[in-house]
Amino acid sequence: MTLDVPSILNVLRPVQDPELQKSLVELNMIRNVSVDEGAVRFTLVLTTPACPLREFIVEDCEKAVRQLPGVNTVDVEVTAETPQQKSLPDRQGIEGVKNIIAVSSGKGGVGKSTVAVNLAVALAQVGAKVGLIDADIYGPNAPIMLGLENANVMVQQGAQGEVLEPAFNHGVKMVSMGFLIDRDQPVVWRGPMLNGVIRQFLYQVTWGELDYLVIDLPPGTGDAQLTLAQAVPMAGAVIVTTPQNVALSDSRRGLRMFQQLQVPVLGIVENMSYFIPPDMPDKKYDIFGSGGGAKASEELGVPLLGCVPLEMDVRQGGDRGIPIVAASPDSASAQALVTIAKAVAAKVSVAALTA
Repeated sequence: MTLDVPSILNVLRPVQDPELQKSLVELNMIRNVSVDEGAVRFTLVLTTPACPLREFIVEDCEKAVRQLPGVNTVDVEVTAETPQQKSLPDRQGIEGVKNIIAVSSGKGGVGKSTVAVNLAVALAQVGAKVGLIDADIYGPNAPIMLGLENANVMVQQGAQGEVLEPAFNHGVKMVSMGFLIDRDQPVVWRGPMLNGVIRQFLYQVTWGELDYLVIDLPPGTGDAQLTLAQAVPMAGAVIVTTPQNVALSDSRRGLRMFQQLQVPVLGIVENMSYFIPPDMPDKKYDIFGSGGGAKASEELGVPLLGCVPLEMDVRQGGDRGIPIVAASPDSASAQALVTIAKAVAAKVSVAALTA
């Protein structure tokens, strides 16, 4: 068999994307194939820079090519092109933004903002272009968690009125009500004003090109959730809960709300699954119960994206403005959050390519 580009593509044809269950060659994920005296080079274009199966796909490609006689070396360059979420006729997309992901919870105090911030930073760490909207207008605390508490956001006049320049840290662009009011100033608004500022955060911000725009929603099933679901086409929602029955009960309502609004539910994140004492890292304490997320996932028919343990470093990192995935990447919490981010990215890509 001649060692040339067609033979390489032919031997790679059986290799599939594990998520899409389709040939990499047919999906145009194998590009720029070249052969030079036994040295084979090609580019593998993944559907997300946060692909959780990247190493396995590369290994399968190398194994397939090495079956050909005359191959001495295989050099695989890995890049990614995040697919654009399909538009909807009754919802206006955001120019330059490919995928919008909502992070929601049925009740407060379950660590929703912590999950949202770390999800955004974890996606940025692998090379994705990421934005974050702190849509919790009444309690904007994401700036503290992202180290942007004292950020100055530029407000300019544009064709559609005021245009905001997002703040930036840890690879993430962000806007928040916390940038527009004094530190201790309460936001005492009725629904229409809240809807207006959320739409401003969506459409009147210089987001530029983004692979993912993560939206940290307030708890519950109120105006913010309804405004978002009716305004923009969303790639999906992530529901955050704890193992506690009260939190699970509320999270079910939030999940059903997104389903009624025809927003895909990407899965459930069980936060504070168990406590790991800093002086006894081998110990686990089920402070809020156990197994609740898995049970809800099974009953509601949605994936359990992951379980995040409760560690002191999570709280300390949030207070210092250095999210746990950046402050302590080897910790159990950080590793769980990175795994969740990769799972979310994979589901978003599959949805976009199979819609």
